[in-house]
Amino acid sequence: MPFRFVHTADLHLDSPLRSLALKNAELAELVRGATRSALSAIVDLCIAEAVDALLIAGDLYDGSQTSMNTALFLSAELRRLEQAGIRVFIIRGNHDSQSAIKRELSLPANVHLFSGRVKSVLAKVLENGREVYIHGVGFDNPHMAESLLPSFGAPMTDAVNIGMLHTSLAGAPGHDLYAPASVVDLMSHGFDYWALGHVHQRQVHSEKPLIVMPGMPQGRDINEAGDKSVTLVSVDESGILSHEERLIGAAAFLRLPVDLGGVDEWQDMLARVKATMADARGVVRARQIILRVDLAGTTTLAWSLRRDPEFLEAEIANVAAGFSGLWVEKVELSCRSGDLNPSVSADPVHELAALVRDGVLGSHAYRHEAKAVVEELLSQLPRELREQMAGDEEALAILVDDVSREGSDDVLAHLQAGTAEGGDAR
Repeated sequence: MPFRFVHTADLHLDSPLRSLALKNAELAELVRGATRSALSAIVDLCIAEAVDALLIAGDLYDGSQTSMNTALFLSAELRRLEQAGIRVFIIRGNHDSQSAIKRELSLPANVHLFSGRVKSVLAKVLENGREVYIHGVGFDNPHMAESLLPSFGAPMTDAVNIGMLHTSLAGAPGHDLYAPASVVDLMSHGFDYWALGHVHQRQVHSEKPLIVMPGMPQGRDINEAGDKSVTLVSVDESGILSHEERLIGAAAFLRLPVDLGGVDEWQDMLARVKATMADARGVVRARQIILRVDLAGTTTLAWSLRRDPEFLEAEIANVAAGFSGLWVEKVELSCRSGDLNPSVSADPVHELAALVRDGVLGSHAYRHEAKAVVEELLSQLPRELREQMAGDEEALAILVDDVSREGSDDVLAHLQAGTAEGGDAR
């Protein structure tokens, strides 16, 4: 019989909601329970596939916010695996180190939690006598600037060697540098499989040896968009590994750009949105899809789309309701009305828009004042949100640009409404 296991990481159980889905009570409840649902689905998969083990490569918890209620839920799920005779191997990640319950939670007997020192555990002896070892280390610190790879010993001779490591590898956008290690160094260490964690996007970095970053099994906001999964791995009697991706996340976030180029009528806009949603429903495999719709392109509807954002969101949410499992988190507008050159257009609002775009938004005086206003607003945010922007001048400049453009477009949209025939462009 082969040795089969499921590899996952970065569940971030009961992570505080960061999504705009909060404004919709039903959708908020769906997102709030999504990380727990993901763990339950992973346990279901392990039992259905009768695997030998579940490997969790760090960030099972989500820092100091984790409660004992989270711990009790986790214990119940781990006991389900114990009853099925499935072992669990866990290493700590940077978020786990901040959790108080890691010192209080008693784990079932089937669970092996690796400590800060590398340990090698015999996981199974195959029918031909070949042994399978799992090597792991979980550093109890939220910051780790040095590689943990040198702490791993040499692979066991004539055995299958599986390493577990929470690492940012060479670095990834949106992730702290943690226990950095190069793929080349992992490949040369001699292990047959590296079960990684930390980066939330799935990637198979090497087939031989097999090096997998499984990604997180459940996204929590629009920045963790797309289908989420775990990796099912099988090791045969000769030591050859095979793997497959298994979808887990019941809810997927998705950015949905809708090109409104050439669309001149409100109903045609809704039809374009509906067609784009249908395409997304056919591609994304998750049962529930949470959309951030971006209306883009050049259209004469640009001004009227901006004029009443609540009405627009209601219209698009109504379109989404016609599909099974589609939700609208937010509607963004990046569409434009066309040529704003005042020498071409006799429309006074177009002329004003061109003057704002070319003469105001880019001026030093305006940007100085706008930056001061944005900084004052940021100072009113909770500390953890302020820290995300601290010292990042480029990000602040982008925010000022976005706020200025959005604000001016909203004002101009209302001015355009006043010049439209009947006061209503819809």
